[in-house]
Amino acid sequence: MEIDAAASGAVLKRERVRDAVLELIEDRRPGDAIPSERTLCAELGVSRPTLRAAVDELVVAGLLVREHGRGMFVAAEKITQELVSDRRALSLPPAAGAWTSRLLEVRTLPAGARVGRRLRMSPAAQIHYVARLRLVDGSPMAIEYLHVPAALVSDLTSEELEQGDLYEHLGERHDVRVSEAVQSIEPTVVTRAEADLLDVPELSPALLFERLTTDTRGRPVEYVHSLYRGDRYRIVSRLTLGPRDQAPPPGQGHHPGIPPGDFATKDPITLSTRGVVQDGV
Repeated sequence: MEIDAAASGAVLKRERVRDAVLELIEDRRPGDAIPSERTLCAELGVSRPTLRAAVDELVVAGLLVREHGRGMFVAAEKITQELVSDRRALSLPPAAGAWTSRLLEVRTLPAGARVGRRLRMSPAAQIHYVARLRLVDGSPMAIEYLHVPAALVSDLTSEELEQGDLYEHLGERHDVRVSEAVQSIEPTVVTRAEADLLDVPELSPALLFERLTTDTRGRPVEYVHSLYRGDRYRIVSRLTLGPRDQAPPPGQGHHPGIPPGDFATKDPITLSTRGVVQDGV
């Protein structure tokens, strides 16, 4: 699959605008106004369509509210429901299929205020920023943006970023061993540029993942957010709600909402989880 350079550039520019608007949101309280589109376009040096695409995504995600004739405001805080209370290490089965990556951009740059807060580091400290297209059996599945502290991992090769499990590479080649992650998942839709990269129609449903991974010493190793195709990717959570008296007889029914049979099907991609969610890293 060839990567469309124009689509890739549009996605990356929109991503930088999104990060800038997110910093404005995080510096304010629910109900506070953010600058007008005209002001933001001038400050960020982007066109109004580029700004509007980023803002539209944040409105769909429930972080911003547009009020006709008044402007844009920080949305009310979301209610978070934790599925399980126990803490488990990253010892999850991988998602089905052969996962590979195509690099869109790799840079070393200052963390900035928003990413610095996530990684508990100075905004001036250096990070490795990686944008990559994730593929399963050769088909585009997700757009992923990684932020890794440069002080923790001196460099990341193209081979590490394109092939295999990144967490395994961190352990084997950089002596950084991941322990746990906190991840959130929200519904969204794709923009035109994202749709071109993912080979889906514009405004198709998608899943927005945000994950902070720490190592065995409690240090933040990676902050990543990803956009996954909603038509090819699903999540199955296995929850323990109480003690089991005895194993159920095999082959007799299944839980509502969970399809019978083997979870590890190839279409759509399925992920079983316990406590935290791990995609095909």
